[in-house]
Amino acid sequence: MANTIVKEIKEALAVLSIPEKAEFFPRFFKTGKGEYGEGDLFLGVKVPDQRSVAKEYYDKISLEELSLLLSSKYHEHRLTALFMLISKFEKTKDSRIKEEIITFYLGHLPYVNNWDLVDSSCYKILGRYAFENQKEALLRSLSDSEEMWHKRIAVVGTMHYIKKGSYGLTKEFVTKNLKHPHDLMHKANGWLLREMGNKNEQELISYLNQYYKEMPRTCLRYAIEKLDEDLRQDYLKGRV
Repeated sequence: MANTIVKEIKEALAVLSIPEKAEFFPRFFKTGKGEYGEGDLFLGVKVPDQRSVAKEYYDKISLEELSLLLSSKYHEHRLTALFMLISKFEKTKDSRIKEEIITFYLGHLPYVNNWDLVDSSCYKILGRYAFENQKEALLRSLSDSEEMWHKRIAVVGTMHYIKKGSYGLTKEFVTKNLKHPHDLMHKANGWLLREMGNKNEQELISYLNQYYKEMPRTCLRYAIEKLDEDLRQDYLKGRV
């Protein structure tokens, strides 16, 4: 029998289910055969509603119980579990608890298996931990992985570094996986470069001048989105 609090959370999410969303999300998150989200199931719960449930329960649920929710076949169960894990990580000052959460997160990566699950959680948990404890090796090992979601976790995890004005790791990971075959990596790489440019435009321009001609087009478009229009066109037309 499911743990009582896990059952309670699942019931709370079920009440918030919207049939139209349950029909739309599988298409949006590409769950068809051969697509990146193949086989994922959806209840049809909006993200703000998931956040509300997570806020209510995060301090009442144990990691053991959270494991049951994070290993669910339903996408919203997994995302709500990650929202609760983020809250647990951010609210505690106990380094031992943070270590437990990092071990838990790394042990459950098979369930962090779509772009929203990755992007919502990795830099707030793993990226922050790596930055604060000089544990870049954790992110590097994921960047070296053959698993695409691991690579995306690594590069998006550097968002915390960017927020702190540190750009080297982002550039390292983008360069390492610049030619990755999947569009989701092109988007992630371009997004993180754009975020770097938002903090320090010269860092972005310096990087672009070295690599823009070999970037996949999607990556380049994401990276230059916030630049001056004339400069954007120069990069798009190869005039730099």
